[in-house]
Amino acid sequence: MQEFIQFVVEALVDHPEEVVIEGFREDGGVVYELQCHPDDVGKVIGRNGRTITAIRTLISNAAAGKGQSRVSLEIVE
Repeated sequence: MQEFIQFVVEALVDHPEEVVIEGFREDGGVVYELQCHPDDVGKVIGRNGRTITAIRTLISNAAAGKGQSRVSLEIVE
């Protein structure tokens, strides 16, 4: 899952070398924290949050297909 998020986010940003994703278990699920260049945060979030919502939907559906419980993605600035 982490590689998938990395692939999608790196395709969106201008500074793909600064994309860092860390995952950890929390309350029966997995939380992924995304860090990127400050200029790229807006590109990841998208207009009215549509891009980040789409990424979160993709990873939630992928996790459900694999039988995992809850997966979330947070942007750390």
